[in-house]
This record gives sequence, C-alpha cells and structure tokens, in this order.
Amino acid sequence: MLSYRHAFHAGNHADVLKHTVLIQLLHYFGQKDASYFYIDTHAGAGLYALHGEQATKNAEFETGLSRLWEKKDLPAPLADYVKLIKKLNPDGKMRYYPGSPFIAEKILREQDRLRLFELHPNESKILQQNFKKQEAHEAAQGRKPSARGSRVIVEMADGFDALKSLLPPPSRRALVLLDPPYEDKLDYRRVISTLNDALSRFSTGTYAIWYPILHRMEAREFPARLKRLPAQDWLNVSLTVAKPAPDGIGLTGSGMFILNPPWTLAATLQDVMPYLVSALGQDSDARFTLESSAK
Repeated sequence: MLSYRHAFHAGNHADVLKHTVLIQLLHYFGQKDASYFYIDTHAGAGLYALHGEQATKNAEFETGLSRLWEKKDLPAPLADYVKLIKKLNPDGKMRYYPGSPFIAEKILREQDRLRLFELHPNESKILQQNFKKQEAHEAAQGRKPSARGSRVIVEMADGFDALKSLLPPPSRRALVLLDPPYEDKLDYRRVISTLNDALSRFSTGTYAIWYPILHRMEAREFPARLKRLPAQDWLNVSLTVAKPAPDGIGLTGSGMFILNPPWTLAATLQDVMPYLVSALGQDSDARFTLESSAK
C-alpha cells in the first residue's frame, strides 16, 4: 500500500517520542571515533512544511511538538530534540519539521553514512529534492555541501528487502530504523521476518522499531513478538496520550522497541517519559511504559 503520507502527521506525539529516542541513539553512536551506517527503511520525504495543506488538515503537531516549543524546563533529551528542530526554523516559528533522515543527517559526522529507502515514488522524489535543496543552500553560504558524494544515498526501493544488501556494513557498526506505516497489517509480519534475517546477518547491530498503539490485534501483540526475537538485549518504551475512541479508531499512542540498545538509554528515558505524559497527555489514560531485558 502506497497511500500513506507522513506530512499529515508530522510533529505529532508519535514523532516526539520516535525522534527523541532516535537522537539519543545517534549521539551514543557518535561517541566512538569509528564510523557507522544509519539505515532508514521507510524514510519518507525528509522534511515537512507545518504550514502546508497536508500538515494543517488535522494539525497533529499541536498534540506534539507545539506543546514543547516554548517550554523552559525540558529534560536534556527533549531540549536536544527541540533545539535541533529550532535550527531548521531560525525565525522561531514552527514552519518545518524534519523527518528521521534530516535529523540523522544533522547529527552524523562526515565519516558516517546514511542509506535511505522510500518506496513511495512521490515521497522518494521529494526526499531527493530536499537533500539537493540543502546542498544548494549550504553551497550558497560558502560551506561544503554535507550530502555530497556517497555520504547520503537515497533509493526508491522496498526498505525491507533492501536492508539485506547492507548487512553487515563495512564498519561493523550500524543503527537501523524500521518505521513502516502499518496501514497494511502485513507490515507487522514483515518487520519480524526482516529483523530475524537482519540479526542472522548482523547480530550486533542496533535496530530501532517504531510501532503504533492501536486497537487492532496485530498491534496489541506486536511488542510481545519483538521480545521473542534472538537479540542479546532489548528495550521497549511507549507513550499513550489518550483513551481509545469508542469506535477503536485512531492513534492513541506509540512505542519504540530497540534491539541491542545502548546501556545508557533506559536511565535517560526515566526522566523523559513522565515529562512527556504530563506535557502531551490528553486525559487520565495518559501513561508510559519503560521496560527492558536487562536484569
């Protein structure tokens, strides 16, 4: 299914959780001098106009980023997240929201590599155009374009299948983000099969999986299936912002499941998650889960 467009959801509560965790993972990988690969299986368009027609249709960013924008008491990881987005909005107004590819590109170093896959033809085209615009902007400012050469490669391809050709990476260090839309219930099955294959090829990689909290059975069973994968360690963090609607339709929360997580991540999120419940919660059902395989 190729109907999903993330522009309608950019900056919502799910993006806040996903990108806050992603930034912490990227910072952890950057602590060592050795290079690494960042691989995004469902990259999207990379950059979204919050004042555009799609984003303003439901204004989902008002349930997420907007509630953090002016906060002065943010825990450090959330402050890092908001600071990065504000750099893309130098006039101080929420105009643009970066997707995972742009967030990663801003954090990765010159020696690191981004491999970005997007199957939707329009989204893939926009993603490539967005990186070209960034190169042109940097060149106009007299800076060496950061996306030039082999550092960033965008491919219109099925990320589930394409991942196989990249594992293990030459550096033996990689962070993989799997972030399908799950509009097709087969996505749940494909994530599991893809991770089983990936772990057999590269057991020490770090794999970050975003998942929705929905009423459908596949979504409810998904975290338990991820826990049974043959990874050495795992961490599961989820944020619920509201009780389900009477018809059971709608995204009431989301989670990030990390295979082979940094040992520091659980402690980092201990301060972040209560704050997010307070800031983004919409009713008395707002809550978080933070659990790991670590004894």
